[in-house]
Amino acid sequence: MKSLKALENPIAEPAFELEILEQSKIDSFESKLDQIGLFPLKPTQIEILQINMGKMCNQVCKHCHVDAGPDRKEIMTPETMADCLEVIRNHEISTVDLTGGAPEMNPDFRWFVEEIRKINSTCTIIVRCNLTIILANPKYHDLPEFYKKHRIEVVSSLPYFSAMKTDSQRGNGVFDKSIKALQMLNAVGYGIPGSDLVLNLVYNPSGAFLPPAQEALQAEFKKKLRDKFDIQFNSLFAITNIPISRFLEYLVRSENYEDYMEKLLQSFNPIAAENVMCRNTISVGWDGFLYDCDFNQMLDLKVDAPDSQHIADWNMSSLTSRSIIVNKHCFGCTAGAGSSCGGTTA
Repeated sequence: MKSLKALENPIAEPAFELEILEQSKIDSFESKLDQIGLFPLKPTQIEILQINMGKMCNQVCKHCHVDAGPDRKEIMTPETMADCLEVIRNHEISTVDLTGGAPEMNPDFRWFVEEIRKINSTCTIIVRCNLTIILANPKYHDLPEFYKKHRIEVVSSLPYFSAMKTDSQRGNGVFDKSIKALQMLNAVGYGIPGSDLVLNLVYNPSGAFLPPAQEALQAEFKKKLRDKFDIQFNSLFAITNIPISRFLEYLVRSENYEDYMEKLLQSFNPIAAENVMCRNTISVGWDGFLYDCDFNQMLDLKVDAPDSQHIADWNMSSLTSRSIIVNKHCFGCTAGAGSSCGGTTA
């Protein structure tokens, strides 16, 4: 395999990552889709606008496909947010999914949420909160109340219900801070039976393997968190690690790359392929460029709609008729029970 010089930097070059993916000995993703009559892959509709508010984050997680961290300077501007608001105002977007980095670290995060809610009082607004941001600085301590006021659906990563596994993936002390943050969210009503305040957790495997069955894992998480910490939540999403960015670097350095890619290929599920999230979602980069998903965003694979590659140039007709760009990393979304930002798909 080619020299890993580019991977010595924690921020790998997208072109180099794509070259590594192409070097894999497994079949192309296009050929698998063609075998089941799904190539070229087309959108079903555009319901979800997933918006990356910036790559700045208070954590540096080992599996992060965004390469987020405290030193990242990429941040969405109010001007780009205004372009997003125009799309939300003029089109039937049922869900706005705010992600990062830590989206709350964008200085205009709260203004943006308030403006979205003014435009559409009923749409689902998701914030992908890493939990520890709530405790990172006093200015974030009231986030649970802010989420509640604007009826935000909170989705938070918690690798495991024990400190050792969580801290090994996300950093020392992250587990204890996450537990405290979850208790703060519970205190204002999130995840409590009978409440309409939704709190969902996300599980990512810690190594080169697929996640366990989501339903069984959810039951185990609910019991352990309730018994040990009196914490409640709504659903657990089991998400497969996609072979890009920091996880790709781990796979190559640990010599697990080919085995993991083969595992994804052998676990290919046609039903999951039919329901991949890129078929009803557009991902908006921090700079406003448009992608089929946030994984393609990290690989700099812009949508195949030449007249609508930026949020300021949104053309619903072009975006709904485009062909979705795929590559071998897409096997991660179609393995086993499938994987999306909302958990399994099959």
